[in-house]
Amino acid sequence: MPMNSSTLEARYLISCKKHAVIPNSAVQSWFSEVRVHKPKNEKYGIGVILDQLMDSDISPLVDIIMAFESSDMDAVDLLQESNGTLSEEHLMALMRALDFKLRVVDLQNMSLTKEFLRDLCQGGLACQVLNLRTNHIQKLAMSGKFIRLHTLNLDFCTALTTLQQNCFYCMPHLLRLSMCETRITNLWTTSAALLKLPSLKELRFQNCLCCKDTGACPSSREKTRFHGIESQSSLCYYDQAQSADSGDATFHSSTAGETVRDLICKDSMLKCELGIGSNENNSKVKTSSYLKEIDMFKLSADLPDLDGSKGLQNEIWERGNFSANSQKQDLKNPAITLRKYVSHHPSPICFEKHYREYMVASLPHLEVLDNLPVTKIDRLTAKTTSRKYFEYLPYKRQPKESVVDILHKREMGGSKARNQKMSMPKQLHPYHHNQLFFSRSLCAAKLGSSEWPHLSPVSNFREKFKQECKRPRPRQFEYHPSDPSLMVFGTLSGEVIVINHESGRTVSYIPSMGAMSSVLGLCWLKKYPSKLIAGSDNGSLKLFDIKHTPQELAESNWGSSNVTFASFEQLTSLHVNSTDDKFLASGYSKNVALYDIDSEKRLQLFSNIHREPINVAKFAHHSPHLFATSSFDRDVKMWDLRQNPLQPCYTSSSSRGNVMVCFSPDDMSLLVSAVDNEVKQLSAADGRLLMTLEIASTGSAYNYTRSYYMNGGDYIISGSCDEHVIRICCSQTGKRLRDVYLEDFETGNSMFVQSLRSDPFRDFNLSVLAASTRPSSKWEIIKVNMLASSNSQEQEAIFF
Repeated sequence: MPMNSSTLEARYLISCKKHAVIPNSAVQSWFSEVRVHKPKNEKYGIGVILDQLMDSDISPLVDIIMAFESSDMDAVDLLQESNGTLSEEHLMALMRALDFKLRVVDLQNMSLTKEFLRDLCQGGLACQVLNLRTNHIQKLAMSGKFIRLHTLNLDFCTALTTLQQNCFYCMPHLLRLSMCETRITNLWTTSAALLKLPSLKELRFQNCLCCKDTGACPSSREKTRFHGIESQSSLCYYDQAQSADSGDATFHSSTAGETVRDLICKDSMLKCELGIGSNENNSKVKTSSYLKEIDMFKLSADLPDLDGSKGLQNEIWERGNFSANSQKQDLKNPAITLRKYVSHHPSPICFEKHYREYMVASLPHLEVLDNLPVTKIDRLTAKTTSRKYFEYLPYKRQPKESVVDILHKREMGGSKARNQKMSMPKQLHPYHHNQLFFSRSLCAAKLGSSEWPHLSPVSNFREKFKQECKRPRPRQFEYHPSDPSLMVFGTLSGEVIVINHESGRTVSYIPSMGAMSSVLGLCWLKKYPSKLIAGSDNGSLKLFDIKHTPQELAESNWGSSNVTFASFEQLTSLHVNSTDDKFLASGYSKNVALYDIDSEKRLQLFSNIHREPINVAKFAHHSPHLFATSSFDRDVKMWDLRQNPLQPCYTSSSSRGNVMVCFSPDDMSLLVSAVDNEVKQLSAADGRLLMTLEIASTGSAYNYTRSYYMNGGDYIISGSCDEHVIRICCSQTGKRLRDVYLEDFETGNSMFVQSLRSDPFRDFNLSVLAASTRPSSKWEIIKVNMLASSNSQEQEAIFF
């Protein structure tokens, strides 16, 4: 027999007696309020204020909930107003006991532990609205079942950096998601994670001045039609009692008497009606008053202005630089609307260039983004902009193909080509015979299915160097030019270590022995693959033969096989020419030195060839005489050793100090990287500007940017020392293909790019020297495989 509120209150008292618990007057008041205010013969909901509960109160409540599954109690809202004394263990027990009676769960500002959040995210909840605002979540991994969840609030989770691959594993009905003022940055992984939400309609990473929910702003509350394009959006309720710039991202409901379940039934078209009248006085039940504060449901604007609210909304928007009179004109031009949009509490992703266009193009079912409606004009603009600035798949591949399909086409290509030879021109089916085409198609297929690339440390020296008190800290590294498995790196302490980066095995170890400080320059000899030159910041220059060096840290007569060159003070870079007979050294000076490897002597010192220090000097790949220099005086210069006296072939200038320069693999172009993400390609022949990469600057004069070619010159990788991201762009069009973000494997903290190189033997593979400062200084080489997905079990963890 169904139990009413009076029966539940009586049962509560009996249960308290059973558990020897003093009845909580606050709990009794909840039942009393329901008895007074609930309509006759109707279901009712209870608002449980967590702040008013103690651990001893949970057992009686759970008894009632478990014993009366058929009661009139339709829904329970778990609310909190301030910090209470309820333990996380008892809170979790209460939520699990409520099960499908859960409607709203408000856990904002509760400073929950990582164990509780992990249990919550992995175990799932049956609630409809979940508020985790301001909790310390670093990586979101909600792998549990949230079948009924339609509203999720993650605002002000300022430690949240990444949406994991399966972070929205089972949320088929999630309609509204808010993530204002998080640290989410990556366009690619974020959009890929959100695509797994089939019902998502409203999304925001920032909010406008007057909006408390995820719905469209009041400026777009009227149904309009321009040039045959219809735009429909709904009203966002503004609570006059709260400050407009408070940043409160709570959400508002319609009538005080309606429940969330009622609203779900009316929400099929993503709108609900605002009830004005006598029902507004019946808002004393805790669950209803709470819904007025936190609900994310949108409210329709087709209403008479009975209480002057429209005047209030117009006033708000005038303050936000929006004018009702210019609204229609603005809607015709999305760019004008976005310029007038005032952003509040944005996450870093909002500052990415073309962020809105990319998200709109990537999420075809989205109706509202950042409180702005997504119109048909927006979608057309977004599609055009995305095609202009972003590359969906490498090598201009458009549809996602599976690896199996591509291999099948390759096997069937020969016979198809022969059958079509008589009727079709050869150029229409060249891919049947082009191995490069298939190689690139395979890359595109693998990369398209690997939004979360596989990252791994090159080698873990914690065990190998257990006796040394500290693991080696890399400062520079280089791939071997002919052996795909080898890599050399120099350390901050002056060691030079050659490793097999595939197996992690140490091939050669050269200790510092007090002769070298931080190793900043490394270069292999191509004709003599066992030899390399290393240079340190104290000016030391040595040639080593790894055939005659020990594999492990041990005393050895390693010094007999090395060659010492005249020092170059404050060295920052060195490079060997294509014939392995000469090398250049440059550094924190205006000079460049030329050395002869065979005679072991310095041939010449080119003095004052720039006005500021020369950070990098690089030889061409195919000419032993041509080299380029980049300086902090903002100039890049091309030189030819055959000219006497030495004069620059040409000079090209940047707007900021140049950090580095390198030749393309075919020596046709120069890739120039200046401070704070100024990256451009020049013609190696005459220094003409060919292309500039559109990378946003940070405003820092110390954000040193480095860029290199990848995939034989087809792509460019770029990173900066103040940022934890590597950007991959097409070298022909400049379009952005992907961004890869770096984090410490142990702590989850950001790691910043100090140096990077592409793998010369594997497409879309690279390594990055990254450094972190928290909780202690750490330097590590990280391998990035863009064609393989990250290990979900390793990555799907919540860090705190």
